Amino acid sequence: MELTLRQIMVAAVAAMTLAGTAVAADMSDEAIAERIKPVGSVYLEGDAPATEVATGPRSGDAVYGTFCVACHGSGVMGAPKKGNADDWGPRIAKGKDVLTDHALNGFNAMPAKGSCMDCSDEEIVAAINHMIDGL
Repeated sequence: MELTLRQIMVAAVAAMTLAGTAVAADMSDEAIAERIKPVGSVYLEGDAPATEVATGPRSGDAVYGTFCVACHGSGVMGAPKKGNADDWGPRIAKGKDVLTDHALNGFNAMPAKGSCMDCSDEEIVAAINHMIDGL
């Protein structure tokens, strides 16, 4: 038996109609609520829900992984690479105070605090120590 183009098209339309109906068939209140739930929330100041807030300073590894790695991971624009003694040697020779001052206030292409404006000075020092650890 040969199928005609018309029969194939009718069968395809019928299959798509039934498939579309099956996808939208779950009309339970829970399914509808799941499909139309908001993707976010807006709170007025003081009305925000209680959330856990990290206390204490971030580790040097956390600061490095969030902010410093973008440049110090690959040496962008001459940034000394993490753990590379050749890159860090001349800088360390100038002393920790100079390293800290350059990191906090910026130096050459490096912006102040490496663009981590919410990092404390102690967190920046911890990131420096993380980058030169083991040299």
